[in-house]
Amino acid sequence: MNFARKPTRRNAAHEWLDYLRDSQGLGGILAKTEDLAKLKTALNIALTTLDLEHFSSKIEAGWRSGGQNELFLLVSGATIATRLQQVLPSLINELSKKGVICLSIKVRIKPAPPHWEIKARTGLQTERKPQGFNPVARASWESLLEKLDPDSDLREAVEKLLQK
Repeated sequence: MNFARKPTRRNAAHEWLDYLRDSQGLGGILAKTEDLAKLKTALNIALTTLDLEHFSSKIEAGWRSGGQNELFLLVSGATIATRLQQVLPSLINELSKKGVICLSIKVRIKPAPPHWEIKARTGLQTERKPQGFNPVARASWESLLEKLDPDSDLREAVEKLLQK
């Protein structure tokens, strides 16, 4: 028997990469991911030029949604945000030298994660059916029953309620 040759892993990976680049596939996601990777690299080089390379791991960069050339930087602390605010014009110039065109940069502080965590209940409680009236409630309903007219519809309803 003659079997068709197995495609090498390299060819299979290349086909998936072509699919990701295809406009009908996930091309938009791949393009944005590649753009963000290039932006992160350019930002790291620009920060290194400004002697702020120690901030590069604490900054998340992205573009503002919309057609504006506005860079959005999320930082982990107020001191980093303040320092970046001081060097924004220089940072914009350095980024433009690296091919990243941005008209302005917004620096925002990431919200702090909560210090508590949500845990699932260990003992799941099943819904219990009502057990009936407690003694005080039963006595109250019975005293109401004594005061009602024997022929009234309300008396019949209260009697049914007490039977259950």
